Formats: sequence, structure tokens, C-alpha cells
Amino acid sequence: MIARELMTGYPAVVAADETLSAAADLMRTRGVGMLPVVEGLANRTLVGVITDRDIVVRSVALRHGPSAKVREHMSREPLVTVSATTPLEDVAALMRQYQVRRLPVVDAKGCVVGVVAQADLALSVGPRDPLLVEQLLEGISRRGALVARA
Repeated sequence: MIARELMTGYPAVVAADETLSAAADLMRTRGVGMLPVVEGLANRTLVGVITDRDIVVRSVALRHGPSAKVREHMSREPLVTVSATTPLEDVAALMRQYQVRRLPVVDAKGCVVGVVAQADLALSVGPRDPLLVEQLLEGISRRGALVARA
């Protein structure tokens, strides 16, 4: 199995210059906790990711207003991504290593073509390989350091 078979294709994205309020509203309406951040909606070139947690910890907790830009609060380099042909085992290993629940899938030009989420692995792979999903969940759930940004 490869990333293309697991991913949500052409997911909702947010432009880096959009407001956090717009990003949060898009997350709410789409029922997602992470949006790939792109330089422009036309080309979908990945420049970062923003999560619901980023909005709370990096913006709300620091009393930044809802008009703050996504660019100011998104996670940037190093971005962990996979290609559509990345094998399942490598996808799971990267998620464990970097403790991320979601991985953007990009094409050769760095444009977003999908997202693989922990839930995708649980639903698609869990019934036939529960150990892989258990190891993924354990690896992602390790206690990590909080990186604060002012």
C-alpha cells in the first residue's frame, strides 16, 4: 500500500496570507484539524501547515487577534512530507519519528495533492495490521517539547 491509496486527495488548503479566523472557519466547516498552507491557491505550493493547536497555542494563548495571518503562526521548515508513491511503512515511520498525526502529500513540484492522517491508517490498515497502527499511535503520543513562539 502507498500514500496515494490512503490519502485524502486534493484537501482544503489555506493561503499563507489568509487570517487565522479564515483558517479556523475552514477547519470548522471541513471538520479537519490541520490545513496545508500554500503560497497561492492557484499553484498549491506547500509552505507550511497550520493546526487547530497552532492557532490556540501560538495565537489565542498569546492574545493575538483573529486577523493575525496564518504565515505568522504556521509550522514551517522542516516540513515533513511524502510523495503519493511513498510506501505505507515509510509514511508510518515518518509520522512516528516526527510525532505528527497528519502528513501532506506533495508532487514533484512541491504542490499539495493530498494529506495522510493517522485516522486514514487506522481505518484502512488497522483491520489487517493492528500492530502497525498501535505502534504509530504510541510513537505519535510520546511526550514532546512545547516550542513557544512570541
